[in-house]
Amino acid sequence: MALTHDEVQAQLTAPGQLFEMADVGGGVRIWKHAPTTYRGMLEISRFHGDKVFIVYEDEQITFEEHFRRAATLAHRLVDDFGVRKGDRVAIAMRNYPEWIVAFSAILAVGAVVVPLNAWWTQAELEYGLDDSGAKLLIADGERADRMKQVLEWSGVALIVARPTPGFEGRTFDEVLGEVRADVTLPPAEISSEDPATIFYTSGTTGKPKGALGSNRNLGQAPMTVAYAMMRTVALSGRDPGESMGVRRITLLTVPLFHATGCFAVLMTTIFAGGGLVLMYKWDAGRALQLIEREKVTVMSGVPTNAWQLLSHPSFGSYDISTLSAISYGGAPAPPKLLERITELLPNRTPSNGYGMTETTALAVYNSGKDYLAKPDSIGVPLAVVDVKVCDPLGQEVPTGEVGELCVRGPIVIMGYWNRPDATAETFVNGWLHTGDLAKVDEEGFVYVVDRAKDMVIRGGENVYCAEVEAALFEHPAVDDAAVIGIPDDELGEQVGAVIRPKSPVTAEELQNFLRTRLAAFKIPVQIWFRDTELPRNPGGKILKTHLRREILNP
Repeated sequence: MALTHDEVQAQLTAPGQLFEMADVGGGVRIWKHAPTTYRGMLEISRFHGDKVFIVYEDEQITFEEHFRRAATLAHRLVDDFGVRKGDRVAIAMRNYPEWIVAFSAILAVGAVVVPLNAWWTQAELEYGLDDSGAKLLIADGERADRMKQVLEWSGVALIVARPTPGFEGRTFDEVLGEVRADVTLPPAEISSEDPATIFYTSGTTGKPKGALGSNRNLGQAPMTVAYAMMRTVALSGRDPGESMGVRRITLLTVPLFHATGCFAVLMTTIFAGGGLVLMYKWDAGRALQLIEREKVTVMSGVPTNAWQLLSHPSFGSYDISTLSAISYGGAPAPPKLLERITELLPNRTPSNGYGMTETTALAVYNSGKDYLAKPDSIGVPLAVVDVKVCDPLGQEVPTGEVGELCVRGPIVIMGYWNRPDATAETFVNGWLHTGDLAKVDEEGFVYVVDRAKDMVIRGGENVYCAEVEAALFEHPAVDDAAVIGIPDDELGEQVGAVIRPKSPVTAEELQNFLRTRLAAFKIPVQIWFRDTELPRNPGGKILKTHLRREILNP
């Protein structure tokens, strides 16, 4: 007989069980047995010993090797660079093994790690360094070359992993030096409430905000993911203990500087002793090769990754029988994607998660038979997470009615770095106001129906329209501008723009102009021009729904 969600939750969270909860006040429940700091999680990870932790191309790093490198780098950060508890240290690089080693070393000494978007332009990277007040940047060769002039006058120290030819400066390998087998972590007093991470999220007013996460957030996040997986197993009628002994080998298809890549995948892999297969960049054909070669069991990313994998011409040419689950989040997942997975990968477990940087990734989860029954829902909140749907005055609306989705739990971050006004506006009485419009049905399933924020989600990348519009207005030929989302099968949405020019200009000229100011994924792929005024409401706000309908359905 199938169990209900309430019955499964009661079973998994019972006293003495792994997912037992504890009340910490303010209506917040925590996972009682979760690591309290990342440093503690790192020390525990050493017990996984010679199991392969990281695979990158032909390189392999075991858990023991990762610990030794992280501990060694931690000593170098303290002794050579003067890094102390609370200092900010930035990382800007592709998904290299050095990203993970640096992340672990920074947190192990009680410093705050600032993962910067590797796709950002020089100006955007400079903003992240300046806003966070980072005293040290650990970058790959490409990012280091981009930032060299800035760093020369900023006073920010630099360590470069995988430098480009001719680079002059301190490299990652040189700084690391000898890695001894008996190395231990340097002394540090760290609590669960201490700041740990600053992840930048694009802002509705154009400037990114630093989402400040705590060590508690980092410890609670992998337990939340583990609970989600156990809940799926239990709801299917199987014994959750069966899956505990199956080692997960995850193909990471998204950047580590994203909440999904870092919190949902990296943290969970370290916590559970799984394997993590990194890609230089996303490529569906390469993904098929890696799944076969590394016997990958889980592919995790955004819906676009799953769509492109299933659509690749060589899809049927590789043995991907070990792939038992495809997990995605970070962007709306069309029900059509579930149909394709069910057809092309039968007897697998597709899952769709909802979360954001401010919730340390996963907060609501839909998988297994629930996902098949309700493919347009993001699922049911996880046990330590509460949700409510509110009207513009903050009052909870009745079941089935649409309002703003609000989230509470130990995965909700501390606030925004040096942004007290934005923090007060978004985090109210312990509740995170997500900016997403949603409804909840009688069974507790959540449905996101629209976004309150003016934002395009392109393949899992948030593009705030105001930021692109602000850059467009810097061009002397632009009189008025509106940025909108264009539907796209693979990416979910592409960025488009509608321009009212005041002097002759071409779409190509505007795109080239924006390339000097914005990351490539924010550049509109299509630009429409019009001679008349853009439609606005009485308050002066552009009617983008009307504009999108007019442009896309003439």
